[in-house]
Amino acid sequence: MVQLPSELKIVTRLREQHAAAHELWAQGMSKAAIGRKLGLHQATVRKLVGARSADDVVAKSLQRAHIVDPYVGYLHQRWNEGVRNATQLYREIQQRGHPGGELAVQRHLRRYRTGRGHAPDPGPKPPSVRQVTSWIMTHPEHLREEDAEKLHRLRERDPELDRLTAHVRKFAVMMTGRHGTRLEGWIIDAEQDPLAPLASFARNLRRDFDAVHNGLSLPHSSGAVEGNINRLKMLKRQMFGRASLDLLRKRVLLAR
Repeated sequence: MVQLPSELKIVTRLREQHAAAHELWAQGMSKAAIGRKLGLHQATVRKLVGARSADDVVAKSLQRAHIVDPYVGYLHQRWNEGVRNATQLYREIQQRGHPGGELAVQRHLRRYRTGRGHAPDPGPKPPSVRQVTSWIMTHPEHLREEDAEKLHRLRERDPELDRLTAHVRKFAVMMTGRHGTRLEGWIIDAEQDPLAPLASFARNLRRDFDAVHNGLSLPHSSGAVEGNINRLKMLKRQMFGRASLDLLRKRVLLAR
C-alpha cells in the first residue's frame, strides 16, 4: 500500500517513540518516568511498551486515523456549513454509525485547520458567542433583517438555543412591560427546562421572589442612586494618590 507523505511522518515518529520507550523500559525506568522523559502521555507509553513491535503500533494508529473515511463527505458538508466544533461533529457522525472515538475526528479536522491535505472550502465564518448573545438580547423589532435570519437558522438547528431564546424574550417582555404577575409562571417553565444554567437562575429568583416581583411590577427605580454611586466611584479612582481628602470632597460636592 502506498503511504501518503503525512502518513510517512506518523510512521517514522511512532517507530522512533516505540524504540525509545522500549530502550528506557529495558533500563528499568517506570512508565511515568518514560512519559516525562519523552514528553508523552502515560497512556501512550503503556501502548508503546505493551506492543510487541513497532508495526503493531503503526497499524493500530493508521486504522484509527482512517476510521472516519466513510464519513468524510458528511464532515466536508458540515464544515462548509460553518460547523467547526470537533465534539459536535463527532456526535453527529456517531449517530450515523461511526464506531471510533472523538480523537480520530479531531485528527481529521486538524488537516483543515492547518491547511494540510485536501481541505474543503472554509465557507462563511460562524457567528461568535457574543454576536449570538446580542441577537438574542435585542428586541426582535430592532434586530436587523440579516441578523434575524441568522438567528432563525441557528434556532432551527439547535433546540436548546431555541428554547433559551424564547425564555429570554419572555423575561424581557415581562421586565420592560412591568408584568410582575407573570414571574411565577416564567420561573416554573424555566425550572422545568433541561437547561441547567437557566433552571439555576430561576431557582435563585425564587429565593428573593418578593423583591424581584416588586422590581418587575412597581414604577420605582434605583437607577438614579446607582448612577450617583458609579459617579462617586469614578471620582475616587481619578483622585486616588493625587491629592488630599479635602480636594476629593470638593470634587464630589461640585461635580455635576
